[in-house]
Amino acid sequence: MSQKKRVKRAISGWLILDKPYDFTSTQAVGKIKWLFEAKKAGHAGTLDPLATGILPIALGEATKTVPFVQDGTKVYEFDIAWGSATTTDDVEGEVIAASDHRPSAEELDNVLHCFTGIITQVPPAFSAIKIKGERAYDLARAGEKVEMPPREIEVESLEVLSHGEKQSTLRVTCQKGTYVRALARDIAEKLDTVGHVSRLHRAAVGNFTDQDAVTIEELEALETTLERDQMLRPIADALGHIDEVSLDQKQAQAVRMGNPALLLGRNAPIALDVAYATHRGDVLAIGRVEKGQFKPSRVILPDSPIRN
Repeated sequence: MSQKKRVKRAISGWLILDKPYDFTSTQAVGKIKWLFEAKKAGHAGTLDPLATGILPIALGEATKTVPFVQDGTKVYEFDIAWGSATTTDDVEGEVIAASDHRPSAEELDNVLHCFTGIITQVPPAFSAIKIKGERAYDLARAGEKVEMPPREIEVESLEVLSHGEKQSTLRVTCQKGTYVRALARDIAEKLDTVGHVSRLHRAAVGNFTDQDAVTIEELEALETTLERDQMLRPIADALGHIDEVSLDQKQAQAVRMGNPALLLGRNAPIALDVAYATHRGDVLAIGRVEKGQFKPSRVILPDSPIRN
């Protein structure tokens, strides 16, 4: 007998996954999509297979808010293994250089200011950046020499959590586009030695932190879809850093149709570059306020009708 085909559900929300080691972001999304029987899913920012930590996964209509999470501030904790450089700038690659020099805690502290603020970084050759239409890691694995163009990134803070002769643990708060593997490589070079990332953990993405995360094992232990659904975060949690515009029933119906809604009341905004509209706590749309009207650019379709 053939197995009954699973019926996919129109379910929306954010699942904050603690991605396990040696698991690709694509594999993680596929697993969550299967567990929730969801029609649509996507993630907000790729995490290397050898990295662990926060991987926000959007289900259903939450996928329309992915850019707002993807562009959020990131926090990483990572270990630099001193004395060896690798082709991939992490433990996966082959050793290509070695050094006997081990920096002191004071030496490490003294160079961190060179890696904060707006800095220039050359991404690792083994990265997903496209070079003439090809992924850099595909070219590198094929044995081609990859010239990675430098790029500007923003590092808000960088601190040492612990220091030892063999490795040091650091925490970095940074913006989108920062490669921690390249950061570790460059810090080592600044200290007249070589090094690579031996452990990488993403502790926060935008509003989501380790405290919000659940593991695949925890989700698999739940017996019903209802129990798993309770692990989802509302769509609005991805939008906490932009302005909210609360609408009444009539305004909500207009916005649901993709039409503008005139905002009433003494405190109604006149102009906002970006905002999201809600009705009784449900996110209706993302858009802007212009001349006292909320104008939707992306309508969030309900999994169920608007409540009266």
